[in-house]
Amino acid sequence: MQGVDAALRAAGHEVVLLPDGVGEDELARALGDAELLLMCYTPVTARVIGAAPKLKGIVKYGVGIDAIDIEAAKRRGIPVVNVPEYAEETVAEGAFALLICLCKRIKPILGAMDARGWAWPSSQWLGLDLAGKTLGLVGVGRIGSSMARMAQGFRMRLLGFDPYAAFPPGVEKRTGLQDMLAECDFVSIHCVLNPQTRHLIGDAELRGMKASAFLVNVSRGAIVDEAALLRALQERRIAGAALDVFSAEPVRKQGHQLSALYAMDNVILSPHLSFYTREAMARLEAETLERCREVLEGRPVTVKSRDPRLRAQCKGVRFTD
Repeated sequence: MQGVDAALRAAGHEVVLLPDGVGEDELARALGDAELLLMCYTPVTARVIGAAPKLKGIVKYGVGIDAIDIEAAKRRGIPVVNVPEYAEETVAEGAFALLICLCKRIKPILGAMDARGWAWPSSQWLGLDLAGKTLGLVGVGRIGSSMARMAQGFRMRLLGFDPYAAFPPGVEKRTGLQDMLAECDFVSIHCVLNPQTRHLIGDAELRGMKASAFLVNVSRGAIVDEAALLRALQERRIAGAALDVFSAEPVRKQGHQLSALYAMDNVILSPHLSFYTREAMARLEAETLERCREVLEGRPVTVKSRDPRLRAQCKGVRFTD
């Protein structure tokens, strides 16, 4: 976020940069005189918030807010805001790209090309058509709706599970998650991580999927019980998976609970970069800077997210429809 840092300095603000992975003690000390906390993944605990007597607002430059103790911020009257709209299309494009790579066997085919220079038609390279297949969306908000629109262009049947969203045209609503999973050829996750969605896809849900079905997750790693997913893949109870997010990041080839996935031809691992395009980063910087200015200038902070945790704030915020 160098553009944001430079713009804040140009406006006369002091910007203190802390390293990724900064500890709770160091973060609490650094916030002693701070009016604004701009963060991405670093946990912002009640203790950290309590150590910042001058803090006017917390801005998450991104979407997920699960690292912030929002209740502690509310008790102090400190507004919390994220930037939910910058990569809606971008992340959906990333999810759809992973879906295509799974069904077209791109990972093993490219591996064969790199190793041997060519691959003749044989059963191990046999892919799938998307047309006529059923895609289930776990979460039908902004990103899920964008994913649905892309899938409609490929003539896929669309199902959705989301207790809160208004469903877009062409997506059949399912009120039971397991009932929906049993119908799907592909499942793509697009819900937020909160206490209700943590391990939403667990062992029972994975056992309820077709053996020929694929799972795509570009949302948050902890929405899936990753140990259960690893077992399902090792036991070939589902056909494959594409993951851009993980409970513990970064993933490593050794010493990580998901290290075994690297060796699987039916699994695609992406380093949490589905949001990362030139256009999305420009939008993120512009939106983040505007939220920072609102905090520092004492204006109500604009909350564009529909997340009920942010919508429950009543001090120092204004909501868009």
